[in-house]
Amino acid sequence: MPKGEYLQYGGQAIIEGVMMRSPRFFSVACRAPNGEIVHQTEAIESTWIGRQKWLKLPLLRGSLALLDAMALGNKALKFAASIQTEAKYQKDATPEDFAATEPSKKIQDAAVWTALIIGLVVGLALFKLVPNLISANVGPKLGFTHDWQTNLLTEAIVVTFFLGYIYLIGQVPDIKRIFMYHGAEHKAINTMEAEQDLSIDNCLRQTRLHPRCGTSFAIIVLIVSILCFTFLPRPHGFPPLMVGFLRFLMEIPLLFFIAGISYELLRIAGKFRNATIIKACFWPGLMSQYLTTREPDSSQTEVALVALKEVLAAEERGGSTVPPHEDALESAPIPIP
Repeated sequence: MPKGEYLQYGGQAIIEGVMMRSPRFFSVACRAPNGEIVHQTEAIESTWIGRQKWLKLPLLRGSLALLDAMALGNKALKFAASIQTEAKYQKDATPEDFAATEPSKKIQDAAVWTALIIGLVVGLALFKLVPNLISANVGPKLGFTHDWQTNLLTEAIVVTFFLGYIYLIGQVPDIKRIFMYHGAEHKAINTMEAEQDLSIDNCLRQTRLHPRCGTSFAIIVLIVSILCFTFLPRPHGFPPLMVGFLRFLMEIPLLFFIAGISYELLRIAGKFRNATIIKACFWPGLMSQYLTTREPDSSQTEVALVALKEVLAAEERGGSTVPPHEDALESAPIPIP
């Protein structure tokens, strides 16, 4: 595989599993409650948005990549949720459970989409609206007379909130397990990019950090936001709360532009990951991954490797027909250690 194609491979940690994607396919592997590894591989469908060539131009493809990641992540989450709840995959499953009716797909879809929407709204409120409201009220009390001072305070609050949030949720046991799968996903990708055999031992020896990680992307977004928003003029002539809210509305459209710049920088980091200057520039992003990844065990590493091997096999088949959902569910009866 040409090294340039590695940039088109990535993944995402999900509930008791990992999603891996290649240029044309994505594969999800999950550890079911009964210890089996259940996996599914599908072709990546080209949506109407994905078919718009102008959205694939530099500085625009970052937003497209985010939408694409959200769409695939949504599918992976629904699959993972179904595996954890279906009766036939429970530890005490009986033959009758294999014929049992699966949980309503509509209910599962609604639950996942609701969680995504709520998460997006809460994220914008916590990391954009609230910092702007705080700085609009605190800035004048601190004697700030220049817009850049209040703007810089806003961005400092954003960074503090973000790192604090990541640290706090990382203390939740269930999130810790997802962070372990996140580490396994990185190790699997690193093993592939090192052109080593995709074995559990080789995978475990790899670092759990990766320059193209979504956490690194978030840190790059924060840094680019500081550079851009600090010098963006603020509205004047309104009460502090209104100023904060108006400033929030001003920043929302610019987030797409900032995401585009950050995405291009992330691609550079992945392509020249071994260059000394690149390592130095993207060091904060790599270090932040110690918050969002944990060292995986062999069981979790195995799941990540199954997902990666399946998506690689799909690419090697050259776009042949991928089995539909039900036929694509296969199991490897390996108990959790």
